[in-house]
Amino acid sequence: MTTREGSLEPPKRHPLDWENPDFYDEPKLFAEMERVFDICHGCRRCVNLCTAFPRLFDLIDEGSTGELDGVEKQKFWEVADRCYLCDMCFMTKCPYVPPHPWDIDFPHLMLRAKAVKHKKGDIRLRDKLLSSTDAMGKLASIPVVAQTVNAMNKAPAARKLMDNMLGIHAERKLPEYDSRRFRPNARINSSHEVRDGARTSGKVAIYATCYINYNEPGIGHDLVKILDHNEIPVHLVEKEACCGMPKLELGDLQAVKELKTRNIPPLAKLAKEGYAILTAVPSCTLMYKQELPLMFPDDGDVKAVAESMFDPFEYLMLRNRDGLLKTDFTQPLGNVSYHIPCHLRVQNVGQKTREMLQMIPGTKVNVVERCSGHDGTWGVKTEHFAESMKIGKPVFRQMAASSPDYISSDCAIAARHIEQGMGDTKAQKQHPLTLMRIAYGLE
Repeated sequence: MTTREGSLEPPKRHPLDWENPDFYDEPKLFAEMERVFDICHGCRRCVNLCTAFPRLFDLIDEGSTGELDGVEKQKFWEVADRCYLCDMCFMTKCPYVPPHPWDIDFPHLMLRAKAVKHKKGDIRLRDKLLSSTDAMGKLASIPVVAQTVNAMNKAPAARKLMDNMLGIHAERKLPEYDSRRFRPNARINSSHEVRDGARTSGKVAIYATCYINYNEPGIGHDLVKILDHNEIPVHLVEKEACCGMPKLELGDLQAVKELKTRNIPPLAKLAKEGYAILTAVPSCTLMYKQELPLMFPDDGDVKAVAESMFDPFEYLMLRNRDGLLKTDFTQPLGNVSYHIPCHLRVQNVGQKTREMLQMIPGTKVNVVERCSGHDGTWGVKTEHFAESMKIGKPVFRQMAASSPDYISSDCAIAARHIEQGMGDTKAQKQHPLTLMRIAYGLE
């Protein structure tokens, strides 16, 4: 069998050879980009996924020959800059991914291009700031500082200045910072009896993530309340840094390694003690499940963490299959428009959030399975804001179609983007974990 469509084999990713000097050799990079782009040009199946492929095809169609040889290689960077590493082309569209002999991994080729660009020092201050989520969060969530930052992020004059000086679009609604961070305020209950199931560990460790710690700690508190209600002992990871996904998307792979060195030892200790590790941000979960194991394929601790890492709803639905999840829901949610983010879809765990929401009596779930267009820091940038809104337009329309009581996404940033794109709506924006807490009748 030579294509995905005719093969029973799943897509298989190769380890990322990022420490090989050839990885950063620009002529060799361009040669591989030329090989892959020519195959993409002959296929064009991914044209509707993002703006990277349309830009590639426009460059070819507008070139001197109508073929790839008519495109200046320096313009290849325009394609790489539009890839935000959602992985959807690899996982759902491309028929030529390995084990096909053409061996196409478009996202990791674009990651290589970003790494070469970063190595050259061709990175803006804005991108360094946006990808330093821990440092920015610790500073911006300090009391008084948080109020000042939040006020500036809503002030038209300040936003215009940020647009002109930094390239952060003036119209992009930014997440607020919360001075009551999650970690020091989490009410953890580890006293419940451990009840292991056939598929699940009966004890959970929470890796909070930068976003939960500094922006929306309520999501983390709701996760704790849900686990406590289900009598699952909880442990907060002793110490943590950013998972590394923002630096990965920037191409700063050395920074990813440094963050991995800080994060993996305490996580591996918990994994080896039998904890299921939960993170409420799909990109962070994916980082530990997929990207770090591909960057460090021979690291046993990285593998142990990957095997113990779960999306919260993946874990809860497995708990339900083990007959150990409480379903004593007391509050119907009405009509919920639920968006599945790309970094959750590519984990291949199924639609677990949808399954759980549909278990709640008096709840109807409208599922939207399409990229929202925000994509980490990409949709914040001035040069990509309009494109991010264009990509999200079908999602905005589908989310609004059922006149929902709630709009929700496992990715809190995507949910904010969708809320902005929907405009005037009576629907409340709530994370799925918050909806679960409401359905349980928990305060």
